[in-house]
Amino acid sequence: MNQQKESAFQKKVFIETMGCAMNVKDTEHMLAELESKEGYKLTQNAKEADLILINTCSVREKPERKLFSEIGQYDKLKKKGAKIGVCGCTASHLGQEILTKSKAVSFVLGARNVSKITSIIHQEGAVEVDTDYDDSRYVFASNSSHSTLKAMVNISIGCDKQCTYCIVPHTRGEEISIPADIILKEVQKAVDDGAIEVLLLGQNVNNYGRRFSTEHTPMNFTQLLQEISKIDGLKRIRFTSPHPLQMDNAFLEEFANNPKICKSIHIPLQSGSDKILKLMKRGYTQDWYLQRIRKLRELIPSVSIGTDIIVAFPYEEEADFLETMRVLEEVRFDTMYSFIYSPRPHTEASRWGIQVNAEEALNRLIRLQNRHKEILEQNNAQEIGTVCEVLWENIREDGFLEGKSDHAKLVRAPFKNGLIGKVGYAQILDARRAYLIGEAI
Repeated sequence: MNQQKESAFQKKVFIETMGCAMNVKDTEHMLAELESKEGYKLTQNAKEADLILINTCSVREKPERKLFSEIGQYDKLKKKGAKIGVCGCTASHLGQEILTKSKAVSFVLGARNVSKITSIIHQEGAVEVDTDYDDSRYVFASNSSHSTLKAMVNISIGCDKQCTYCIVPHTRGEEISIPADIILKEVQKAVDDGAIEVLLLGQNVNNYGRRFSTEHTPMNFTQLLQEISKIDGLKRIRFTSPHPLQMDNAFLEEFANNPKICKSIHIPLQSGSDKILKLMKRGYTQDWYLQRIRKLRELIPSVSIGTDIIVAFPYEEEADFLETMRVLEEVRFDTMYSFIYSPRPHTEASRWGIQVNAEEALNRLIRLQNRHKEILEQNNAQEIGTVCEVLWENIREDGFLEGKSDHAKLVRAPFKNGLIGKVGYAQILDARRAYLIGEAI
C-alpha cells in the first residue's frame, strides 16, 4: 500500500529533445541527475508531468522557430503547477530573451550548464547560460532507465573551430577534453550495465587532447581509442564527428586496424569548392579531403563514409556547386545530411550581404539529393551476396529482426530466436535504398 502511495505522488518529468546526438546525451545526463537526486521519473505524457523540459538545437533556423510554438503548446496542456524549462543550444544564445518572450517558461539552462539541472529547477526565472562554465570533470549520475545495448559517451565539450556558418562555439563555448579516466570509467560502467557498443561524442572528436582544464597526461584521440578498446566486453566503438583536418595517417591506420572500431565514419565535407571552403574557414581543400578518403579506401576498400553538405553558402556560384557534385561522384557517400545554408546569429557569414536566391538554392539541393539517392541504390545493390556483421537491436512490427551492420547499414532479416542484443552475421539477399534485406546466419 505504501509503495502504491509513493508511486502516485512520484514527480514526473517529460523532455522533448531536438537536434544532434550530443543533445540526446545531454538529455540522458539531465534525466539521470533528476532521477537520482530529485526523485523524478520519466514520462512520455506531458500532461501528467510536473516538469517539462525542451532541449533545443540552434544549428539551423527551423528548430529555433519551432521552440516558441512548442512552449505555447506545452503551456496549454500542462497540469497546474507544472514547470517548463528551456535547455540546450537555443537556450545558450537567446538566454533571458526566452523568459521575456514567454511567461510560461520557469528557467533557461544553456548547453554548457547541464550539470546545474538539479539546482535550477528550484530557481524561478533563473538563466544559466555561461559558455565558459567547465563541467568536464563533473561525474554525472547513471541513468538506470536508458537502453543498455548501446551507450553514448561525451569525450569533449565545446568547439575551438571558427567556421563562419556555425553557432556551436557561441552556444557550447571553447573546447575542453574530458579526462580519460572519467571517459574510461563511464564506458566501463556502460559495459557493466550490458552495453556492447559505445558512441563517442564531440564536436571534433579527433581533436581530443588539445586542451584539458586540469593536469592531465598528454593523450590524443588515437591513443584514447586504443585505451577504450582494451575494455573487456566492449565489442563495438563508433564516434562522431571527426574533422578532416585532424585525420592524420596514425588515426586512419588505427581506425582501419582496430577490430573493435566499426568501419563506418562520418566526415563532414560541407562544400567541394576550395573557394567556399576558404570562406567557411574549414582549413582544408578539396584535394586534402579526397586524399584522406583515398587513404581510407586504400586501408579499407569497403569502408562506409557519411558526410554533411551545405548548399547555397554565400558567394556560391554554379561552378562551386559543381565541385561539390564532383566530390559526391568520387566518394559516393553512404549517408549524407544536406541542407540549404541558413544564416545563424553570432556567426561571421550572417553579416555578409551576398546570398544565393531561394529558388536557385532549392534547385541545387534537389539536384544533390536526387543524385545521392541514385548512388545509395547503386551502393546497396553491390551488397547483395555479401556477408556482414550485424548487431541485432530489435524486432519490427512485421516480425523482422533489425540491426546495424559494422558499416552502419540498416539490415532486416526474418526472425530467429536468441539474436536480440547479439552481434552476428547476415547474408544479404536483396537491397533497398534505405536498408538491406538478409538472412541471419
